[in-house]
Amino acid sequence: MIKNERQYRMTKAQADKFTQALRELRGAGKRTAHPVLHKAQLDALRSQLADLACEITEYERLRSGKQKVLALTSLADLPKTLIQGRIAAGLSQEELAHKLGLKPQQVQRYEATDYQSASLERVNAVARALGIKLRHRAEFRLAS
Repeated sequence: MIKNERQYRMTKAQADKFTQALRELRGAGKRTAHPVLHKAQLDALRSQLADLACEITEYERLRSGKQKVLALTSLADLPKTLIQGRIAAGLSQEELAHKLGLKPQQVQRYEATDYQSASLERVNAVARALGIKLRHRAEFRLAS
């Protein structure tokens, strides 16, 4: 998942490199590699390029502000939802840190570790700062 503009630029640059490598392999590969190996190389590059394209598209969609609702199927999804919410709100990590009264490095650490070191109180503060409203229900399964 792309979490900030720096990662976005790096991912786009990497996608450009894969696109170029794919072009070069299409032209030269047939003459230098066994057909099965050539196909495997092409398939690998296409697969990696598709993964990068999905990440870029997701980031651009969030950044555009067009996506207002995200599915949250478990608490394990909450860190990703907080990061996506920040991006959708159009805030940088530094701007979120300012809203929370934290140093930008702290928000960077939280996001780099998917909020593993953040207290529940801090996670709640982040959600409030981003205007995220969670509508999830808890289901209790009683032991028989």
